[in-house]
Amino acid sequence: MPLFKTFTPNADTQVYVWKIEASFEELSDGIELSERSIDRLTHMKSQMHRRGFMSVRHLLKEAGYTDHDLYYTPNGKPHLRDGKCISITHSYDFSAIIISSHEVGIDIEKNREKIKIIQHKFVNFERGFINPNDDYIEQLTVVWGAKESLYKIYPHGGLTFKNDIDIESFTMKKGSTTGTIKVSGWDRAYNIFYHQLENFTLVYAIDPN
Repeated sequence: MPLFKTFTPNADTQVYVWKIEASFEELSDGIELSERSIDRLTHMKSQMHRRGFMSVRHLLKEAGYTDHDLYYTPNGKPHLRDGKCISITHSYDFSAIIISSHEVGIDIEKNREKIKIIQHKFVNFERGFINPNDDYIEQLTVVWGAKESLYKIYPHGGLTFKNDIDIESFTMKKGSTTGTIKVSGWDRAYNIFYHQLENFTLVYAIDPN
């Protein structure tokens, strides 16, 4: 069960990616869970979600942590007990975590035609630069993943992807851009990074301050 890939966007931040190929039983081997995690698992009916959940525990282990080092605030945001910031994602065949001394958010999405149908729900400012003739699905997935990552950073909830978050112009080749949460009392820009992993798009946001 090898680690699939790692990224180091800056000296204080590490991204770990796992490809979920093993069974739930194999992923459970050697992993000790907290009582909260055991309770969460018992309520998961989907094998895909159960495997994704356990793969994240392997990523924590790769980063030098255990499940007991992870806790959640009442709004569902994950934290590490040593004070480092963490964000978690999993989708189909992949899971990923990002750990940093800065506020961070991460998302991984499968590149699917469906995103073209729902783009009206999250694309606004970005319509000015997205090119329908150039990696259209991947571009839209970057926008969605960037907004999801920023949503995870924002501590108060209630953001709308279409009206409260803007992603600046980018090309797929560049691999980075910026994104802004623009609500009253919180007008902040963040660094956005993105990668293509097989047929998936990994996106993460980092507070530059």
